[in-house]
Amino acid sequence: MNPVAFIESKRDGKEATTSEIRDFVNLAHKGEIPEYQVAAWLMAVFFRGMSGMETRTFTEALTRSGRVITFPPDINPVDKHSTGGVGDKTSLVVVPLAAACGVPVAKLSGRGLGFTGGTVDKLESIPGFSAHLEMGRFIDQVRSTGCAISGHSGDLAPAEALFYELRDVTGTIPSIPLITSSIVSKKMAGGSRAFVFDVKCGSGAFMEDQLSARELAESLVDLSASMGRGSMALITDMSQPLGMWVGNAAEVAEAVDLLLGRGPDDLRELSLRLTASMVHLGRPSISLDEALSLAERSLEEGKGFRKFEEMVRSQGGDLDRFQERVSRGEHLSRTIREISAAESGILTRCDARRVGDAVRFLGGGRLSKKDAVDHGVSCQILRKIGDAVSAEEPLARVFFSGEGVRWEEARAGLVSAFEIGESVTPPKLLLGSVGPREVD
Repeated sequence: MNPVAFIESKRDGKEATTSEIRDFVNLAHKGEIPEYQVAAWLMAVFFRGMSGMETRTFTEALTRSGRVITFPPDINPVDKHSTGGVGDKTSLVVVPLAAACGVPVAKLSGRGLGFTGGTVDKLESIPGFSAHLEMGRFIDQVRSTGCAISGHSGDLAPAEALFYELRDVTGTIPSIPLITSSIVSKKMAGGSRAFVFDVKCGSGAFMEDQLSARELAESLVDLSASMGRGSMALITDMSQPLGMWVGNAAEVAEAVDLLLGRGPDDLRELSLRLTASMVHLGRPSISLDEALSLAERSLEEGKGFRKFEEMVRSQGGDLDRFQERVSRGEHLSRTIREISAAESGILTRCDARRVGDAVRFLGGGRLSKKDAVDHGVSCQILRKIGDAVSAEEPLARVFFSGEGVRWEEARAGLVSAFEIGESVTPPKLLLGSVGPREVD
């Protein structure tokens, strides 16, 4: 093919052919098209967009660039994907809970990205937990246990990694067609038959306004349907952290609390809504309302917790040892500092991004790919938007290792994350939903 002509065609707003897109992805993956030309095409897409056909063909090409997990016909797993948030530990709840409701879940997860946390990093705070399963073991565990959570393998949709890395350094991340293709190609490679998308919206999300979040949700569901997969998307608030804890081990502890019948209301509500969507897709004869009731009963009866125990044990983790550490507070870093209210009033802002950035900066996330993660670094949110606060009352408690410049910079970010005023309407957690669509 002629890469320059291909780039010029998209620059001029023309629709590419199926063969042109496939050839471009194939040659780029092989290194036969230089990265500067791939970057030029990405920028053209950023400004010109892609048609439905182009997006589907691009996604198919990314999916087929590597191995695709194939489950036996008698296993119809569901997968769930969050677009990323702060304190978002719902996968730790909904995967075992959906499995306890009779829906197999094959969850492919990632590590932390920027200010958002990653499910793999969180689970690795459990002693012995193996977060990277070989393909055969992954399939076997979904069959025997009903669920598995594994990190993405490098041989699943490998071309997607090339395009993503170039998007990251060329200012082309916020492109709806490119985001959609990136997410769906990896889900398709994971072999699940249906997907539930949690599209976050707010300061702690990559989509900060509801209009762009809905556009992405529509795009994800439409593309999935065109590729033969049922899906639903929930649009959910991420203007403040989800739950009361941000940080790897602390979030696992909070998720376990919820599975044991405790835990914060917002995490419970969203986890149940996501689980109901997964159950409805996995067992279409069950309505959404019936699926929600089933999820509530399974949570109250402890079935979700028992399934989580079984999954962790199957992947080599020692949940009893983790819980012992939690009971002694040993899962948290030892240095403790508080952020206090400067005045009395109503908490009107708890900026999720700034909280996430502070935890990341203190070692709870990565500033570069090579950084190790300190699982004990965390931030406990003591007050949420709409709560009344008094002057000098603690708003957040931070756990980390060491002192010095890093804490001072993190502290400045956390202080600016909170604002106090006279009144505010607390944000709604569920902002909307999309799907399911009729599958092609």
